[in-house]
Amino acid sequence: MSGNTNVEVLMAGAVAAFTVDLLVYPLDTIKTRYQSQDYRSAFAQPASPSASPKPPPPKQLFRGLYQGIGSVIFATLPAAGIFFLTYESAKSAIASGLPSATPQPVIHSLASGSAEMASCVVLAPAEVIKQNAQMLRRSGSNSNQRSTSIQALRMVWRSTTGTSRSLWAGYTALVARNLPFTAMHFPMFEFLRGHIWDWRGRHHAATGDMSRTALVTGASAAVSGALAAIITTPADVVKTRIMLSAGDSPAPPGSGSGPVDKREKSGLDVAKTIFREKGLRGLFRGALLRASWTALGSGLYLGSYEAAKFSLKGAKRTARSDDHP
Repeated sequence: MSGNTNVEVLMAGAVAAFTVDLLVYPLDTIKTRYQSQDYRSAFAQPASPSASPKPPPPKQLFRGLYQGIGSVIFATLPAAGIFFLTYESAKSAIASGLPSATPQPVIHSLASGSAEMASCVVLAPAEVIKQNAQMLRRSGSNSNQRSTSIQALRMVWRSTTGTSRSLWAGYTALVARNLPFTAMHFPMFEFLRGHIWDWRGRHHAATGDMSRTALVTGASAAVSGALAAIITTPADVVKTRIMLSAGDSPAPPGSGSGPVDKREKSGLDVAKTIFREKGLRGLFRGALLRASWTALGSGLYLGSYEAAKFSLKGAKRTARSDDHP
């Protein structure tokens, strides 16, 4: 993943992020609602004596699946550029600074971890707004309001802990989820991609076309992303609970939210509460759903990222050949 300028890396990361946000965002919304504390009271299909053994899915769960996407697109594009620029730079710097015998997975883990911490500074406020927006307008009574992202921002603004503090609520939980995820994801991704190229023949890596490069990258990212997603689901559940609590004061009309405990809790406290109430299944709530959308998202994300870099590099070569016949 080298040979491109910093501007090209930023552009490729932005294109990849925008592509994934549009395609997999509905799955992320469902996952957030499924992991929320009031899922059963707000979204779950109510039981009735006459209900069939497998009742139809609740309509409320699938309403407004793109709520909050504005805040994500606004923040994810620069965050993705920051991530890839930091990752590419850190990978080269770490490799040159460590002994030559250092295993590549260690270099990839350190580089991806550094990139994740940098991007989370931008992502954390957007995640707070996004996840609170995803929980809004469940009854349809306030469906005429303009922007769920603005509604969520107002909820955070009214929070008793203060706007700035609430917007970055869950930054530690976000890093605690993303750091182990990327530390596992990228070494597995680089390992799988390298072995696929070895299996197909190294000449394809050097002379392959854009579609082949994107396919190999996407498949490697999907498999490694799904595995890392399942393992880090408990941290994702904790992050969801903490970020949703940032907008709990007060609950908007029609949101379906009940009384909320406003005392600040650490990620460890939240994890203990979930385990005490729901056990291990509670900590892994939504694991398969998260693995599915992460596989799809990671495959599209890194696949389109490599395709964008390939295209930008090709366009640059074409422009040079036109300038110098």
